[in-house]
Amino acid sequence: HFHGIHSAAMDGVPGVGAGQIQPGGRTVYEFDAKPFGCHLYHCHAVPLKRHIHKGLYGAFIIDPDPNRYSGEEAAAARARNHTYPECQAVNEMVMVLNGFDTNFDEENEVYAANTVAFAYGMERPIVISRDQRQRLYLINIVEFDPINSMHLHANFFDYYDHGTTLRPTLTTIDTVMQCQAQRGIMEFNFNEFEPGLYMFHAHQTELAELGWMGFFDVTE
Repeated sequence: HFHGIHSAAMDGVPGVGAGQIQPGGRTVYEFDAKPFGCHLYHCHAVPLKRHIHKGLYGAFIIDPDPNRYSGEEAAAARARNHTYPECQAVNEMVMVLNGFDTNFDEENEVYAANTVAFAYGMERPIVISRDQRQRLYLINIVEFDPINSMHLHANFFDYYDHGTTLRPTLTTIDTVMQCQAQRGIMEFNFNEFEPGLYMFHAHQTELAELGWMGFFDVTE
């Protein structure tokens, strides 16, 4: 099931169109790439929660077309379109937020960004330049929890809900909440900040303590 605009036949749910793919089977999904933004696809076959929890999902990005806009909006579209140098000058990263039920009690014991708990800890932080614009595609696909979040320490960011707008839907915030399948784009920089380690994590303390926590290593 693709979180985009498509026909009923391309919805990827059992009993509709291409429907459920049986073992050894195959199908082809076709749809126009719209709207632009930060999107998600996932299995929609039962047992749905177990399939999602076990990792049958992924992210995809659709770029805006600068030729559809003029002035400031065209410039913003170029900065988000990967074929333009304005976008290539931005440091981009994707974080898919997940959780893991390790004892099969339908509660998560481990949380992570990009699958590995504490992957971006003090020993392996994400190195970024303080003078470069940062763009983070954030997607929550945690099962068994109603909400997830992202908090950036010592700084604020602009947020584009679902990434489907050229102007921020939220400005100058340091925490954003996402339900399952919600996603968005964070943009920020560390201009004029002193170099060092800056933490980011879920602002549900339990999720951070169980793995959903990391650091940016801000360099000159």
